[in-house]
Amino acid sequence: MGLFSRSSEPTTPPVRTLWTDGFGRMATRCVQIIAVLAVVAVAIYGLMQLSLVLIPVVLALIFASAFNPLMSFMRRKGVPSLLGTLIALLGSLLIVTGVVWLIVWAVRTQWDELIESANNGINQLQSYLEHLPFSIDQSQIENLRDSAVDFVTSAQFGSGALAGVSATANFFTGLVLMMVVLFFFLKDGPALWEFVLRPFVGDQYKRARRIGNKTVQTLGDYARGTSIVAAADALGIGIGLAILQVPLAVPLAVIVFLTAFIPIVGATAAGILAALVALVTNGPLAAVIVVGIVVLVNQLEGNFLQPVVMGRSLKLHALVILLALTAGTILGGIIGAVLAVPITAVAWGIISVWNGDDEAAEPFQQKRPEVA
Repeated sequence: MGLFSRSSEPTTPPVRTLWTDGFGRMATRCVQIIAVLAVVAVAIYGLMQLSLVLIPVVLALIFASAFNPLMSFMRRKGVPSLLGTLIALLGSLLIVTGVVWLIVWAVRTQWDELIESANNGINQLQSYLEHLPFSIDQSQIENLRDSAVDFVTSAQFGSGALAGVSATANFFTGLVLMMVVLFFFLKDGPALWEFVLRPFVGDQYKRARRIGNKTVQTLGDYARGTSIVAAADALGIGIGLAILQVPLAVPLAVIVFLTAFIPIVGATAAGILAALVALVTNGPLAAVIVVGIVVLVNQLEGNFLQPVVMGRSLKLHALVILLALTAGTILGGIIGAVLAVPITAVAWGIISVWNGDDEAAEPFQQKRPEVA
């Protein structure tokens, strides 16, 4: 036979069916995507029904991850787990108690001044309204007041108050559950994780260990870094409010600290609240200065402090953070907004160590250099 002779066996063309052509493959992929989205939707719905249990557990995991370096240090020094857990919890409780006492003290000492300043601000606002291009007479104000009184005495307001009581009860229930879970996470965290890993062997066990370590590292770095950034925001804005002699500077600084755990929008919203208080109590000039202080502090935080403190623990683009915040707020309200970013960071961290310490899952491996 010659070198270029044809084979005697005829080649059979591939059989084309309804699902093997281009459109069929696309339809198959669409069905797969719909199935995945349906499973995700069912999982999210189930988690939302268990939010009273899930949210305290997630918060306890975040706090336990933040305390992990301290607990690891005490374990290396031979401190019993129970004693180390009590030291961490009691230290945190003392800090929280001190902050609450400071807020109550500031409110009690400045309450009369705030009421007087607020009355003056309301009188000024009423005088501004009288000089508007359109007129607002006394009868319109009385109608508005009567509408507010009718709403307060209505059944709708009563049902809302009952819903508030129920939400308060759920809050304290979740708080107690979080403290109990946090206690066991701090005391028996490594043992609990090894119990979870019992079904895994070989490469699966190594992958599960990497995922656990990455989760604790990401949550801990995020909690500690965000706390430092929030404290810097609160300190900067609080000092500015104190210099301007704005009432309730300490409580407003604490609000700035708490809201800073909502990235991008939290500290800004608290700064707007501080500016409104300054407007009512100290006048427009003080409010403008407060806005300038808030902008300056946010710029220093975003350009200098946050990259140094957070490091590479939160490698998420600002657009991803905004989308995560939006989805978290829709699904879980304020708590969802607080938890959305760390959960997203953990998900990306798990993907980044799926196949190794520095080797991401294959679909997410970098195929080409990023364009700046």
